[in-house]
Amino acid sequence: MRMSIAAAAAAFGLAFAGTASAQNVGIATSNPGSLFHNIGTAVANASNKAGLNATIQPATSPNQYIPFVASGGIEFGVANLQEVAYALEGKEWFEGNANPDLRIVASIMPLREAIFVRADSGIRTIADLKGKPMVDGYTAQNTILPQLDAMYATAGMTRDDIEPVNVPSVVAGADAFMAGESVGFIFAHGAGKVREADAAVGGLYAIPIEPTDENLKLARKFWPVAFFTEIEGGTTPGVPETASYFAYPQVVFTNANVPDDVVYEMAKAIYEGKETMASSFPPFNQFDPADMASDVGVNSYHPGALKFFEEAGLN
Repeated sequence: MRMSIAAAAAAFGLAFAGTASAQNVGIATSNPGSLFHNIGTAVANASNKAGLNATIQPATSPNQYIPFVASGGIEFGVANLQEVAYALEGKEWFEGNANPDLRIVASIMPLREAIFVRADSGIRTIADLKGKPMVDGYTAQNTILPQLDAMYATAGMTRDDIEPVNVPSVVAGADAFMAGESVGFIFAHGAGKVREADAAVGGLYAIPIEPTDENLKLARKFWPVAFFTEIEGGTTPGVPETASYFAYPQVVFTNANVPDDVVYEMAKAIYEGKETMASSFPPFNQFDPADMASDVGVNSYHPGALKFFEEAGLN
């Protein structure tokens, strides 16, 4: 659902007028507790250390703030690559509302995601969710439904196989789980809300996915950039043993009209800021600055980012 500029400005509480200043930039994120809020905060900290004076501006979800960034309402945002691609071309939930001015600043670490259940629930596979109450709907966060579809597909299921508990967003879904309304919730590994839920229910279990070629093919029918990644046991809530999970690329993005020098400085801040970002949000330990210029498919990098990549030898 595309926001009008006026509505988006109200959602953020601030409209940014004119072009960006190297001394004052905004980074759009989703709500506190979400992965993208954690990521945006970490990127802002690295940017501030580099002299950009970045401020995060939360909204409910990327499907709201991606068009706002594209329109020039705020300079930067953090989101997953697939959703930025859909917004660029006006596909899926952005249908009829292409955002051709979207540009990528940097590829960052992958988003690693799972369906979390109570550790004492006895649920150990996605197939075990069949017939049980499970979060669904996601009216304010359209990106989640195809990700659930992708995970269910690996177990030969669809969303029709669960009893839907409708929620607007992943944060609301975690709240519904903690309130006992749902047996599970979908969230990113490492997010603050997962740690909150882990403490609230006395322990979580993150349902793994067998990383077979067939499962990957099934998942990519719904989420084309999906891949599977292994997480070491004991390193994050819900993962008692090393196992594989659903994952996909994440990016920092901007719009074509942000000045090249501002985007250059943001790319440089990210490249040099791994230690600062990881101290703010430990999943940034997975970030490899050498991968910042990774293939972004139908998307394009901003010229300011390309200039930095060339100087850093990343092209």
